[in-house]
Amino acid sequence: MQAIRVHQFGEPDVLQFETVPDPVAGPNQVVIKAHAIGVNPVETYVRAGKYGPKVFPYTPGTDVAGVVGSVGAGVTRFKAGDRVYTASTISGAYAQLVLADVGKIFPLPAAVSFEQGAAMGVPAATAYKALFFRGRVQPAETILIHGATGGVGLACVQLARAHGCVVIGTGGSKAGRDLILKEGAHHALDHASPDYLDQVMKLTGGRGVDAIIEMLANVNLDKDLGVLAKFGRVVVVGNRGRIEIDPRQTMARDADIRGMTLMLATDADIVAIHSALGAALENGTLRPIIDGKLPLADAAKAHREILEGNSHGKIVLAP
Repeated sequence: MQAIRVHQFGEPDVLQFETVPDPVAGPNQVVIKAHAIGVNPVETYVRAGKYGPKVFPYTPGTDVAGVVGSVGAGVTRFKAGDRVYTASTISGAYAQLVLADVGKIFPLPAAVSFEQGAAMGVPAATAYKALFFRGRVQPAETILIHGATGGVGLACVQLARAHGCVVIGTGGSKAGRDLILKEGAHHALDHASPDYLDQVMKLTGGRGVDAIIEMLANVNLDKDLGVLAKFGRVVVVGNRGRIEIDPRQTMARDADIRGMTLMLATDADIVAIHSALGAALENGTLRPIIDGKLPLADAAKAHREILEGNSHGKIVLAP
């Protein structure tokens, strides 16, 4: 089969398109024939060596949607031909065939495309954990999604709106802000505008927001603290460097800064998250937005597009 392999840390060009042996399903494992592969920002950080040591060579990625090709001993939940998506892989996702643990595989509803299924593992699950596990958002609360045009941000918009929250999203382009509104935000602001945080305070009657889902903390975290309501929470989903903040801003509000990573979700957390997400897919609450589709061999181009930060939704690879 064909797969992307990484033999050393570096720029996107280290993503090499190679021929490798087909994976074989062991006990409680499934081989998925990939139809769509999700590309996530975290994979660019890993490739660049920003997430610590790595055993080389490796195949990047975690998010795949496709059909079951074969199953190992003890697998009864799925059979060959079933439509599925996975939130985690054993062999890596950027490949034509993917090996996964049966406990990390979930049914893909017939009305949902494979491309949308490839947006479930990291983006949708991250959005759900950020909102409901870490942010503890409640109906009627006002939520600011700081950087709402990517895969995680749009999922946050859809899920928070369905939960009964007042949703404010930010985007750097008119097309992005129009998309935020289309997907359910009550308000869309330009985070490049010098007065957009003043607009946040006006929209909340000077009270501030109850929770912020923050996609770029190294730029926004200090400013976030100034627009929180009392007992507000900032959930840090994304960050690319250091920032100086004024802790007094948290003191005056009894406010919290809460980090999160999907990697710390327990097996029970994953089951709960994807049970909720599966229901949201079926009833139309969750509608993953696909921004672009590239051939598997163009994985380096996909990484560059993510780093440019201009995508409106999910970038996927087609094996």
